[in-house]
Amino acid sequence: MFPAIAYLEWIDGRPEAAEYDLGSSDLRGTRSEQFGPIPGRLAGLDDPPASLDLRSQLAEVYDVDSENVLLTPGATTANFVAIATALTAVTGEDDESGDDEPERDPQVLVEKPGYEPLRATSQALGGRVDRFLRPAEDDYRLDPERIGSALADDAALAITTNRHNPSGTLTDRETLAEAASVAGEYGIPVLVDEVYAPYTTTAEEGAFGGPTAAGLDGAVVTGSLTKFFGLGGLRLGWLVAEADFVSRARSVAWHIPALAEPSVTLGRRALAHKSDLEPVQRDLCATNHEQLASFVESRPDVSGDVPAGSPFAFLSVDGIDGDELAARAWEEADLLVVPGRFFEIPDAVRVSLGRAPEEGAAALERFGELLDSLA
Repeated sequence: MFPAIAYLEWIDGRPEAAEYDLGSSDLRGTRSEQFGPIPGRLAGLDDPPASLDLRSQLAEVYDVDSENVLLTPGATTANFVAIATALTAVTGEDDESGDDEPERDPQVLVEKPGYEPLRATSQALGGRVDRFLRPAEDDYRLDPERIGSALADDAALAITTNRHNPSGTLTDRETLAEAASVAGEYGIPVLVDEVYAPYTTTAEEGAFGGPTAAGLDGAVVTGSLTKFFGLGGLRLGWLVAEADFVSRARSVAWHIPALAEPSVTLGRRALAHKSDLEPVQRDLCATNHEQLASFVESRPDVSGDVPAGSPFAFLSVDGIDGDELAARAWEEADLLVVPGRFFEIPDAVRVSLGRAPEEGAAALERFGELLDSLA
């Protein structure tokens, strides 16, 4: 029932094992900040008043009511719950009367290229996965018309990411609103995984300084503290949607493990100090973007666009495909880069700078040495 997720199985343990890490897309900073029961960037910070709960904090960030927020153990779980909730709504499996024979295999429309777990989870939960394109020749731009042309009458959900995972292309709120409107014509929500949306060099008006679909009619947003804040060890995520969707999602969430109280406590601490943490993370994002963009510009054998503000991108190297390049990097240079086949572009690799700038610089230097040896 549950297909293997090749990317997650492949990446498991590699960032910790690699001497040079160009595979981690979360802004985790130095390795020392990842150890211990309390992440280094949260150590020594005061907790907010006990009366301030995490849902209320997130509701304020997204400018919604608390009833529009559901807490989950990470964004992966939030996506799982969102997909299950949307499928349940069209299959009739939340109908306790049992009078109607439920429909099967409703359509879940997922972007291509895309993040493997989004389509694997949709399949595991009984959806029929169809695709809409975000082509490289269009800079992987989100085109709502492509969503509309690919939706079927039995559609349950459309799924996109922002920033686009894996290219790093950022979508503005106006385009997200168009996508939600198109999906709404079919009576379905659009799920926007926004874990990378705060990756901007200049803070915008949206949640965490990036564009958000939260508050748009028919939009379901997922996020976490893992990527922008580099707090993956907390396994703290959330879902933001209209109140009736959140209510149904809460029923689905009873089937999965609950969020650990220490994660909630540290999440409250992180959001209480959001105004102090955000600029540090945004500076790290900007510095790492500049490092990556400069590296690509300096290498005539490397091609690929590094979107403005993004510390990760798809890159191709002359004369070698993504699998071979990633394997040679791992075996010969103790260097982690991610094969593009996991994101449906096998002739490329995804290169990400999530570590501290000095670690990123050393990893890029190592990458350059490897490319020189291959040439």
